[in-house]
Amino acid sequence: MFRAIDRFLDLDGMREALRPFYSHLGRPSIDPELIIRMLVIGYVMGIRSERRLCDEVHLNLAYRLFCRLGREGKVPDHSTFSRYRHGKLRDSNLLRQVF
Repeated sequence: MFRAIDRFLDLDGMREALRPFYSHLGRPSIDPELIIRMLVIGYVMGIRSERRLCDEVHLNLAYRLFCRLGREGKVPDHSTFSRYRHGKLRDSNLLRQVF
């Protein structure tokens, strides 16, 4: 199912669109593509809790592959995920373009 979604999910230019919302100081930011891919999983699978979504992505190999994390990639903490969704992604209007 996620392979079919991946064919239609166009995230080109997303990093450039979100560039004004990132600081060049401090620790590296989480890839916005990962956040969008996790949101897609949440919407498709009906996962409403950000904490549960992070747990599911951590445990499910199909979700990890869709998010391009592989077996060893780190899933963001649910609090970081919340800040992205309620801050940078909302302010940028990017979610309307993707969905």
